[in-house]
Amino acid sequence: MKLGILGLPNVGKSTLFNAITKAGAEAANYPFCTIDPNIGVVTVPDERVDRLSSIYHSKKTIHTTIEFCDIAGLVKGASKGEGLGNQFLGHIRNVEAIIHVVRCFPDSNVVHVDGRIDPLSDIETINTELILSDMEVLDRRILRTSKMLKSDKSVKNELDILKTLYDWLGRGKTARTMDMEDEVSEFVKTLDLLSFKPVIYAANVSEDEAASEGKTNEDVTKLRSFAMEEGSDVIVICAKLEAELSELDDEEKRMFLQEMGIGESGLDKLIKASYRLLDLISFLTTGEDETRAWTIKKGTKAPRAAGRIHSDFEKGFIRAETIAYDKLMECEGSLSTAKEKGLLRSEGKEYVVKDGDVMHFLFNV
Repeated sequence: MKLGILGLPNVGKSTLFNAITKAGAEAANYPFCTIDPNIGVVTVPDERVDRLSSIYHSKKTIHTTIEFCDIAGLVKGASKGEGLGNQFLGHIRNVEAIIHVVRCFPDSNVVHVDGRIDPLSDIETINTELILSDMEVLDRRILRTSKMLKSDKSVKNELDILKTLYDWLGRGKTARTMDMEDEVSEFVKTLDLLSFKPVIYAANVSEDEAASEGKTNEDVTKLRSFAMEEGSDVIVICAKLEAELSELDDEEKRMFLQEMGIGESGLDKLIKASYRLLDLISFLTTGEDETRAWTIKKGTKAPRAAGRIHSDFEKGFIRAETIAYDKLMECEGSLSTAKEKGLLRSEGKEYVVKDGDVMHFLFNV
């Protein structure tokens, strides 16, 4: 999973990126201090993995990971080469989803590129650049498909979709907000449009508002209303606090959050929101050699899940011995006890894997 951290200059992108990845990207009080995209890989905390590894004395413990990409701040006119231009729009194409950091804190010492704090205006500025870039892509595709139509009438439906989408974007609306059937959505996905990528809005608030989740912050309230209409998620973070948290060990971090009255770190919020956004779950494998979490799409059937481990597992899939993590813990982690109680199930090719399933695959190739 690769997520792009995006926003106008000086909204706290690089500060947040540094805090959650400890990657040491430059974060300064001027536009465009991020030029090349910074990459950081973060382990997804999962106490289920740690507990299983302890029970089975596993030689290896492998958590799943998320890759974060700190993309340079976009400004008005980026699609036409303003600021640092199209190269940064290109960086967005390489991510699965966008974390759009929006500034919701006043600070006269931190310059705002537009000279004022207005989250919805900031979002509009960036969405406009993504939309304009997408319209250029569609313009070329429509021209090419129109030429094909002269000799191949089967592309008419495709051309109709392209024109409808172009008109929608021309109204200043992002591709992800257009109602479309699943079949159309799958086609639009192949176009690799920037404004079609799913978004999580990260409202960057002051330290004083971190514990209250920005409930008294009018800008956060406006942002939540906007995101609800769009069908996107909002998390409230304080990048400055996250930077302080990143310097602490786990126990110190827990105590710090408790003292501040904050339920969970920004990283934990981001991970949970990302899994919801991309419709992901994790199943687990465990044993003396290794305990590991595997990330898959919700709705994945057992053979495809087995293929995440090795293609041979999917090709020669016979069945999966499966138990829910919670049920296994009721048996103190003992598979033999679970089997005696009838809790260990044998599932076939049509079984849809659930989050937290502990699985052992039987295959033959």
